[in-house]
Amino acid sequence: MNSDTNAPMLAVIGGSGLYDLPGLTDTRWVSVETPWGAPSDQVFLGRLDDARLAFLPRHGRGHRIPPSEVNYRANIAALKMLGATDVMALSAVGGLREALPPGSFVVVDQFVDRTFAREKTFFGRGLVAHVSMAHPVCKRLGDHLEAALQAKGLPHERGGTYLVIEGPQFSTQAESHLYRQWGCDVIGMTNMPEAKLAREAELCYASLAMVTDYDCWHPDHDAVTVDAVIRVLLSNADHARALVRSLAAAVTSDAHGPACVCRSALDHALITAPDARDPAMVQKLRPIAGRVLPPLID
Repeated sequence: MNSDTNAPMLAVIGGSGLYDLPGLTDTRWVSVETPWGAPSDQVFLGRLDDARLAFLPRHGRGHRIPPSEVNYRANIAALKMLGATDVMALSAVGGLREALPPGSFVVVDQFVDRTFAREKTFFGRGLVAHVSMAHPVCKRLGDHLEAALQAKGLPHERGGTYLVIEGPQFSTQAESHLYRQWGCDVIGMTNMPEAKLAREAELCYASLAMVTDYDCWHPDHDAVTVDAVIRVLLSNADHARALVRSLAAAVTSDAHGPACVCRSALDHALITAPDARDPAMVQKLRPIAGRVLPPLID
């Protein structure tokens, strides 16, 4: 589906409105059908100077899909099929430390996955793979994000552990205190299995967490409310768009992107013997794993 396989493309997964960037040209909404079904919405494509961009509303336009029902596999596959090379995931999160007040950003570098009702791999019966998640995000992409945050003087921390809960309910106080004891920094509902699937698809993935609240552990912030979350999101919308603009330029000019280790995550991941692989499964996986699968024979 992608006609320019050598050019980098930054894909942004987040809320509606991130694509309202001045100077964005050649814009269009495209529909993508993947072997795992349809993504959350159409994908918005465009160009910003020399940068190629794709935007995918994670919950659909208008926030129609709850976290547990997002088709994460189709979302990542659709971006891969369109030619995305790098993914920035922007997420609203609760802060689990006093030093992360609402309005601050965290360039996430670790996850604790507490979700339980989601499909978490492209692979399965007929072709099994095990990718490393020791370092679940792309350091190179994180470096670009940190540089953009510093240049704009935005409050942020480089590095932090994102605790992913199933949702859609917010945490109890007991859970919130427990997660703090575990050493987690922020809490949200969306980055898993998104990060795992991006790794299987050999996409560079970075998570930018926007703190909207203190969860419910803080004595002065007893409960999370949707209106408070939305208020912080709206106040930071211009900052988020500015970061997208900076990151797009950095990704486009980064000569080290093609050699990033994320792009070879499947090199030693496939464990099913070639003669034991299900041909139908192999065919299904070609859009995301074609690099390490034998070519089709006419």
